[in-house]
Amino acid sequence: MERGAGHRTGSALFAGFRALGLFSTDIPHVVRFSALKRRFYVTTCVGKSFHTYDVQKLSLVAVSNSLPQDICCMAADGRLVFAAYGNVFSAFARNKEVVHTFKGHKAEIHLLQPFGDHIISVDTDSILIIWHIYSEEEYLQLTFDKSVFKISAILHPSTYLNKILLGSEQGSLQLWNVKSNKLLYTFQGWKMGVTALQQAPAVDVVAIGLMSGQVIIHNIKFDETLMKFHQDWGPITSISFRTDGHPVMAAGSPCGHIGLWDLEDKKLINQMRNAHSTAIAGLTFLHKEPLLVTNGADNALRIWIFDGPMGEGRLLRFRMGHSAPLTKIRYYGQNGQQILSASQDGTLQSFSTIHEKFNKSLGHGLVNKKRVKRKGLQNAMSVRLPPITKFAAEEARESDWDSIIACHQGKLSCSTWNYQKSTIGAYFLKPKELKKDDITATAVDITSCGNFAVIGLSSGTVDVYNMQSGIHRGSFGEDQAHKGSVRGVAVDGLNQLTITTGSEGLLKFWNFKNKILIHSMSLDSPPNMMLLHRDSGILALALDDFTISVLDIETRKIVREFSGHQGQINDVTFSPDGRWLITASMDCSVRTWDLPSGWSNISLYSVVSLRPLPTDYIPSVVMLPGTCQTQDVELSEETIEPSDEMIEYDSPEQLNEQLVTLSLLPESRWKNLLNLDVIKKKNKPKEPPKVPKSAPFFIPTVPGLVPRYAPPEQNNDPHQSKVVNLGILAQKSDFCLKLEEGLVNNKYEAALNLLKELGPSGIETELRSLSPDCGGSVEVMQSFLKMIEMMLDRKRDFELAQAYLALFLKLHLKMLPSEPVLLEEMTKLSSQVEENWIHLQSLFNQSICILNYIKSALL
Repeated sequence: MERGAGHRTGSALFAGFRALGLFSTDIPHVVRFSALKRRFYVTTCVGKSFHTYDVQKLSLVAVSNSLPQDICCMAADGRLVFAAYGNVFSAFARNKEVVHTFKGHKAEIHLLQPFGDHIISVDTDSILIIWHIYSEEEYLQLTFDKSVFKISAILHPSTYLNKILLGSEQGSLQLWNVKSNKLLYTFQGWKMGVTALQQAPAVDVVAIGLMSGQVIIHNIKFDETLMKFHQDWGPITSISFRTDGHPVMAAGSPCGHIGLWDLEDKKLINQMRNAHSTAIAGLTFLHKEPLLVTNGADNALRIWIFDGPMGEGRLLRFRMGHSAPLTKIRYYGQNGQQILSASQDGTLQSFSTIHEKFNKSLGHGLVNKKRVKRKGLQNAMSVRLPPITKFAAEEARESDWDSIIACHQGKLSCSTWNYQKSTIGAYFLKPKELKKDDITATAVDITSCGNFAVIGLSSGTVDVYNMQSGIHRGSFGEDQAHKGSVRGVAVDGLNQLTITTGSEGLLKFWNFKNKILIHSMSLDSPPNMMLLHRDSGILALALDDFTISVLDIETRKIVREFSGHQGQINDVTFSPDGRWLITASMDCSVRTWDLPSGWSNISLYSVVSLRPLPTDYIPSVVMLPGTCQTQDVELSEETIEPSDEMIEYDSPEQLNEQLVTLSLLPESRWKNLLNLDVIKKKNKPKEPPKVPKSAPFFIPTVPGLVPRYAPPEQNNDPHQSKVVNLGILAQKSDFCLKLEEGLVNNKYEAALNLLKELGPSGIETELRSLSPDCGGSVEVMQSFLKMIEMMLDRKRDFELAQAYLALFLKLHLKMLPSEPVLLEEMTKLSSQVEENWIHLQSLFNQSICILNYIKSALL
């Protein structure tokens, strides 16, 4: 969750990665043939972008860049893919990049038709515009009265040069010459709206789909109807013809059925019922191949092969996601590579975070799978289980028996599932003796060993079953574990403790083996759900009052309470290390509570403020990620505003005047000041340095710790004397001059900064030159001692003051007692150093004492 809703539209902590399980919408697919690779490709819309699949293996080969809005129609030619959004459409090259954008429509575009070097677009106001693709210029615009002729379908008849056929919702059709801008012919139609137009394999013949479910095979050259077909499944959604030598036509319907018609015998030869669970958005026979590509709004893309003796099609390959809202998702295993998801469409599926080829569907649950196989029921809808509401999975024994347990909407029995076999399991777990028929399973969990399943019922009963045999292994409590409906069950990692919670507001701890109640506690509000992090022993409870309570199962005490959600909490999860709790609510917010994360998020790569949010904080709206794994979003400078939570904290030079503060200099600058004579002796060169044969091509620098360029030598006077001026050699250093100024204004910061920039040898040289014998004076030495007093008094650069003072005493200890002024300063400084050290020593001793007690005491 992020702060500053008015400042940005992104999360401060999490970044969108990718969307999983998106394959198709209600927009018809597009099939293309690559002459270079000799392969067919199918393109499907997935919201604001589209996917391109290789038909041979149905593998994903490209994901387009996202458009500003959802795609409303698509088309393609041999080079480009066209996608419309709102009243604008774009052309994509290489199935990814936008290369052309066409603007000019006032209403939403719903039809696109490639036309050589041109593209035809039609909007909902029946305005037809022909564009030149590469110049993006408008070539021709035709306006139709939508109350008389509202365009609903468009087709370029084969071999009809510069001509297009338009179908209308009123039922009539018009043939236009777009080059001369003339209406050539009007077909009166069949008094029903036209929904689909498709070119037949024969020249001059067109298939026309109507709202009534009729398919008219019509010769547009002579305006003559050749044959009629009728389907009872509603309007015709799409039409396609086989071109591999079989005179077969396929027609789609809104209920997901496909009719196959023999054009020679003029009869229905087969029905593909429930090819999709929703309307057939598009169907296409591949050229000269017995393959049919279909897609629908059920988020499925399927390829059917016609190799049966009766002309029936069987499913060859498919890509399928959920066709209804999800009810629960959980990671399967510990590697984070598979996500199990249950949906209201009744399926249980697994999606890979690595690659789509690892996706798999565990299918629909069947009430009696053996009976379905034995009787060969064509329609298994009546024996399918209701949608899964809760499930639990454990991979420990997945190769031996079922590893998933699920409870279904309105059902008492819980189904087991086998992840490795990708099918429903062998058992339906439910108690044998029940007095009521309205009891349902409400909560499930699997032990970490994978041997036992714990199931909570709406009657308050909590039962234990063996996953291998399906045998009932006992119940918690005498008659029931809770007086109300069970809202959550959990087992710890060692199978020692079972935690249950009910709608009456009680949380109970049980011994897993003997089923004896250990402890019971009341909650402030009835719980909605419960989740246990087994590794850390932390239990999260989402309550009906929209708050979250966090308990430690060892001490059985509430350790955290969180509030802020404005709606029912739908789901909760822990980070893998158990130090972050993430909750999702019906108030459309996802909140992260209090703790750092092991997940991959922005805090690992940049500075993120983790300041607590106020209870009345309103989160900002963030964009959901697309199916492309990496999406570069460029934000203008106007939209990026500074946020107080994202400003990096600037630590002051001293947190408090009473605290001893160390400098930020490395130890090499001050730690070895007393051992310089030893270091110089060890580092004495064995032979003098040799002058290089040719100077390197580098700008000369001044020797020192901080690199600085040497100023160029200026020698403009050719008559300058070569006699050395001894006054120059006796010139005082900048450090000495700053110390002399400090005696006057009592400011020593400038002198201290000069000393900080020097290395150990430079510091020794400066301190040695302070004595009168080396060009200094007693006043300068007094000023140096005052500088040390200033440093100790302000408690800043504490270690530097000690090191500089120690070196000063080592160099000048013999002459200090002979100078009364310096002796007086030394007396003051000695008491000040002793006072500071006594205070620090007491703090050190106290810390050491506490640390030793913690290490040795039995807590």
